[in-house]
Amino acid sequence: MLRINKELLNFLGPLYHSDTEGNIIEQTFQPKSQILLEHKQVFSVYIIKSGIAKCYLTEDTGADFIQEFFGEGWIFGEIEAIRDDLSFCNIDAISEVIMYKISKDFFYNLLNTNEVFNRLILKTLANKIYYKAIRHSYNQSHPVESKLLRLKDDFADLANLISKQEIANYLGITTRSLNRTLKELKVKGLMNF
Repeated sequence: MLRINKELLNFLGPLYHSDTEGNIIEQTFQPKSQILLEHKQVFSVYIIKSGIAKCYLTEDTGADFIQEFFGEGWIFGEIEAIRDDLSFCNIDAISEVIMYKISKDFFYNLLNTNEVFNRLILKTLANKIYYKAIRHSYNQSHPVESKLLRLKDDFADLANLISKQEIANYLGITTRSLNRTLKELKVKGLMNF
């Protein structure tokens, strides 16, 4: 699913334009660029202004597991900043991604001094937990066919931006299983991938 947070993005835009000390910078990443690396120190918090990124873990088997796709307003790096810990995932640009990069110190300052920002971050963290619970519940209780149809219905454009391998990684299945399900859906006239 593509996660967005327009409320946070709308809050941050004016803050970026009023920042004269370089605490918030705008940065652009081209498709397939790595934005954040798993098990590396995180020095900033990122909020996507435009574009799509993927968040994934590389398993000890070498396989990637895509946790989420991020869109406008989605934040990452905040958990690592709050915990003062290494990144637990990789973030790569799928399309051109323009983002706000907030220094960790300024992020802490905003949390401590700006009540609106603090509430937005709390709400965002709560939403991350909520979305994760919903997704895992759905994935456990529905067949691959249903998950694919839901992905197509909810994010038709996303299928044009990501590969079959990435779809399989997101659904937690093999590419072979994905191809078999796509073939069955095509025969039924429900999907033409």
